[in-house]
Amino acid sequence: MWYKVNELHSKGLNKSQISVELGIYRSTVRKYLLMDEQSFLAWISVSQHRPKKLNEYRDYVKRTLESHPYLSASQVEDWLKEHYPDLPCVHSKTVYNFVEQIRKEFAIRKTTSTHPRQYEKLPETAYGDQAQADFGSFHMLSKDGGRRKVHFFVMLLSRSRQKFVYFQDKPFTSKSTIEAHNYAFEYFEGQPDKIVYDQDRVLMVDENLGDLILTREFQLYSSQMTFTPVFCRKADPESKGKVENVVGYVKKNFLRGRTCTNAQALNESVLEWLTRTGNGKVHAGIQKIPYHEWIIERDYLHPYYKESVIEDNLLPYKVRKDNTISYKSNFYTLPLNTYKGADTTVFLSVENETVYLYASDKTLLTTHKVCNERGCTIRNRDHSRDKSQSLTTLQSEVTELLGNIPGFKLFVENIFNKKQRYLRDNLILLKNKSAGIELPFLERAVQFCIENSMFNANTLMQTAVHYQKQSQAINTIVMPQIEIKNTLFIESDYKPQASKIHTYQTIMQ
Repeated sequence: MWYKVNELHSKGLNKSQISVELGIYRSTVRKYLLMDEQSFLAWISVSQHRPKKLNEYRDYVKRTLESHPYLSASQVEDWLKEHYPDLPCVHSKTVYNFVEQIRKEFAIRKTTSTHPRQYEKLPETAYGDQAQADFGSFHMLSKDGGRRKVHFFVMLLSRSRQKFVYFQDKPFTSKSTIEAHNYAFEYFEGQPDKIVYDQDRVLMVDENLGDLILTREFQLYSSQMTFTPVFCRKADPESKGKVENVVGYVKKNFLRGRTCTNAQALNESVLEWLTRTGNGKVHAGIQKIPYHEWIIERDYLHPYYKESVIEDNLLPYKVRKDNTISYKSNFYTLPLNTYKGADTTVFLSVENETVYLYASDKTLLTTHKVCNERGCTIRNRDHSRDKSQSLTTLQSEVTELLGNIPGFKLFVENIFNKKQRYLRDNLILLKNKSAGIELPFLERAVQFCIENSMFNANTLMQTAVHYQKQSQAINTIVMPQIEIKNTLFIESDYKPQASKIHTYQTIMQ
């Protein structure tokens, strides 16, 4: 490392650049640069001593590591604090050095797992069967002597090892990742059957126990393309080791030592590099030239037509349990029963300040005016109606329940003629509310509504309930017994007040 530091320094790199290039601390770079070769050799020949502050805990740490060799230095530090309240205040790095020195002195190796993962070399995939994709980033030298971070996308055809690399100076988003896919398919002249990815946030929102939830843009894009996206399990880079190697290959063989100007120049240069080196030299794994293998694999790829990519700007949105979608911090309602489960999706487009929502078959479900506020719920009253049952079936069920009532058919016909839009709502209320009301009171209520041209199921039910309660009240009245004395007989021409039907008519209106 000392020689590497001095070599890079002789090429004009400053301490920060050397630190980034070699992955070591800047303070370490400064320390190495202050030493000449003789001083450095003398320094490394002197054995490093354990910190004196922790010497008295040496036996405890040794016993702990021997019985639990898998413990990390931070765990050992925590156990020391737990068992020795008077432990001196030292830096965690001091404890780490102390633990590592004891491991080295007593040959206590840190074990990782009693059941190491077993690997098996898989057979080569079929031509056109699979590609692997990944992202990378690198701090390149810039013209002003500083560093500039670039981001790149890599796709590799698994069988032929044909590679494609695309650079940009900003982190990738779902949209720019889709563009990179299109460039890769143009370069390969086709699409594979499936593409293997990491669980990257620009492509996938949640693993969801195997029911992967992709980002809206990538879900729509992949549904319109031929390939099938396949995602690795979390923390499992070995599942796509071929493209992982390519990311490192691009950093070490193409980017290292190269001066960055702009992304366009990088993309032009990398295509030339791929032709002469990346895809033009014999691959160490298959001992064949990737370009020659790609000529064979090209015939097995699915065709790629640039014009087929996202024809209509429709974006998929997940439907919430309450039959709404969330768009720009507002909620827009959908017809009742649109939600069919966690994977229910509708498609959205916005034109002329109007939100258009489509079903999966691209049929229009509803429209809303765009709301420019936040936290609002934009409703359509028609969406609250239960349309899961056909109107004909519903009408038949209500007729079977109430069709024998004189005038009922006339009552329903008037609702249909005058309030056709609300026929379903009226029938649902008649079906649900008529239970528990005796037939004579329903007959009186129907007659009352027809006589007064009140064609509303809610009015009908309230009137029938009123008649039934009135009847029950009369039947439950108990006349009090009055003892009349002969000596106190009082004559009176007082008459009790009688209720008029006009009173109830006024209440109903």
